[in-house]
Amino acid sequence: TKSSEYDEIRAAQLGWDLTDFGGGAFETQGLLLFTIRNGVMDNPAYPKPYAEKIMLVREEQVTPYHFHWNKMEDIINRGGGNLAVRLYGSLADERMDRESDVTVHVDGRTLTLPAGGTVTLTPGESITLLQRQYHSFWGESGKGAVMVGEVSRVNDDQADNRFAEPMGRFPTIEEDEPRKHLLCTDYVHLN
Repeated sequence: TKSSEYDEIRAAQLGWDLTDFGGGAFETQGLLLFTIRNGVMDNPAYPKPYAEKIMLVREEQVTPYHFHWNKMEDIINRGGGNLAVRLYGSLADERMDRESDVTVHVDGRTLTLPAGGTVTLTPGESITLLQRQYHSFWGESGKGAVMVGEVSRVNDDQADNRFAEPMGRFPTIEEDEPRKHLLCTDYVHLN
């Protein structure tokens, strides 16, 4: 209901977001997010070169393997349970590299992991994920839901996600009730 002076919120897709990655099984493969800050790629009207998100990851709720061509990100366990992050590199043709070691930065330490190695972040710990680094994450079983922070370069969920398996970033929602709280992806339906 806000005027055009609030277009940055709509253009940067700030606000609530949830996804089941097109699989229809949110409890096991999904993510709840809130984008707090974001710029817009190649748009000088919204020049922020950074983004910040808060995500809620349930126990054993998987975010599937993906990487970003442009975005580099820090994933931070802000509280709750433990966050498991499994990593692979990528090949020149963008397929997952299931053989080569992966180098990551965890709280100032440089770690070299075998392909498919897992880092478990306890509350307060973080990992830096570079471009083209496949990653999947989930809340560790028996430890509770995890509040995760993400600090990154500009986030463009429309064009900067490369999933290892074909899937969608946004869910298909059959609207059988009037919208009460808009998801950030609903903004395009307002006009």
